[in-house]
Amino acid sequence: MSKPVSRREALVLGLVGVGSLGIGIAGLTSSGGILPWRNSTGSDAGSSGAGSGAAFAEPKVLSSSGGVLELDLRVAEATVAVAGNTARMLTYNGTVPGPTLHVRPGDTLRVRLINDLDQPTNLHTHGLVVSAEGNSDNPFVEVGPGESFDYEITLPDDHPHGAFWYHPHHHGFVADQVFAGLYGAIVVDADDWSAGAPRVVVVSDVTLAGGAVASVSDGERLHGRVGEQVLTNGLAAPLLSIAPGATGRLLIVNACVSRYLDLGGVPMGVRGIDSGAFDPPRATDRLLLMPGNRADIVIEAPAKSTALMARAYNRGAGEMGMMSMSGGVEESDATILTLVPDAAAVTGVSAPAVTVPRDLRELTVDRSRTVTLGTAMGGGMAMGDGESMGDGMTYVIDGRSFDPARIDQSVSIGAVEEWTLVNSSMMEHPFHLHVWPMQLVEAKGVDVRDVVNVPAGESVTVRIAFDRFPGKTVYHCHILDHEDLGMMGVLEAS
Repeated sequence: MSKPVSRREALVLGLVGVGSLGIGIAGLTSSGGILPWRNSTGSDAGSSGAGSGAAFAEPKVLSSSGGVLELDLRVAEATVAVAGNTARMLTYNGTVPGPTLHVRPGDTLRVRLINDLDQPTNLHTHGLVVSAEGNSDNPFVEVGPGESFDYEITLPDDHPHGAFWYHPHHHGFVADQVFAGLYGAIVVDADDWSAGAPRVVVVSDVTLAGGAVASVSDGERLHGRVGEQVLTNGLAAPLLSIAPGATGRLLIVNACVSRYLDLGGVPMGVRGIDSGAFDPPRATDRLLLMPGNRADIVIEAPAKSTALMARAYNRGAGEMGMMSMSGGVEESDATILTLVPDAAAVTGVSAPAVTVPRDLRELTVDRSRTVTLGTAMGGGMAMGDGESMGDGMTYVIDGRSFDPARIDQSVSIGAVEEWTLVNSSMMEHPFHLHVWPMQLVEAKGVDVRDVVNVPAGESVTVRIAFDRFPGKTVYHCHILDHEDLGMMGVLEAS
């Protein structure tokens, strides 16, 4: 039996309440594991019309061929079926979530982003270890209303396998656009999905009012908005059939603007988080995923229908009475999906082997830095929709609000750096660095992430290998309201 972790370890590592899983998962190796799901790949969750208790379904899967995945991705408002209702939401190609993009290491992803909105947008391929320059994963691109932009993103031959995702990243509009439905999964592996596939689980939340996405208050932006309805591939608490006595695999994406997913209810074997991998899988009965995190997990079929739950999570109180003006939705427990034993469920492919990243703790540190996440008063932060937060509190990194014209960190290509992430505020912040994964120094074993939780009033130390991809990109809090309110910095590698 694994040793329980402390609350601090849980917050830093994302594993909460580690426990015994039984022989099926506790003894699972990286090359084993049958995937006995009822096959639903290719169904369209965005137009299913199903609500709570509906059969599990996934967005359309678009796979690369001959080393290339080329597609048009149209951003537009549309009426979609969501959680058993219809509502006007923002969509990629008319669905919420958008299509799942299945690519392989070494592939090139060519996306023509077509903007049919009345506001600017762009595209970020979250977690991909790719260049941020030019028409690659460039967060400084602006695609105006009625315009299009041709992205060409090339994955290196040694790109890590795992679940990633895409969403807008135009500063000031990010939280609103993601909350309204702009997100989709990316899966990188070298597997043939024709005989079966892992189940892709995109978790988001939204609040609907009058047949559209509800507006949010200043207080909700300050705290980080949470939606009334938690969605799994656009559905409410769908039913996922699994063969009795078998083991299955889920690729989970936390696409929520602010909601932490404190997952539990079923034993899990964690094969990896973000672009990291664990061999053998780590046994746990609770798994904490911050906004932007992904997880590759294996689970045993339960003896009876059992819910995978996300427990309500307290990420801390705001400063200066902020919570008293929030006026938003209080977080509550939510069912992500329900596992249903089903003898008719089909058998899929075996889980592929994983490659554990190199341990940066064995290398020499070329430079150490401290990056402080905090709050500031005054200044008036303008929002993308023209609203202003007035002269009250806003979010900063190292005492400064985001300025795209300013370089906040300059790093050298080839350097290994150690960053101490300090949280001087009264609430937790998930820290995200584009392009280069971060290794948690305090973790047992090699634990590599691109979103790292920093508890309130504490610090977390990571190591980063800036081994390639010169150019300019960003780092920020992945509570997307906080990013839009200024909690973001610019990094240049040369």
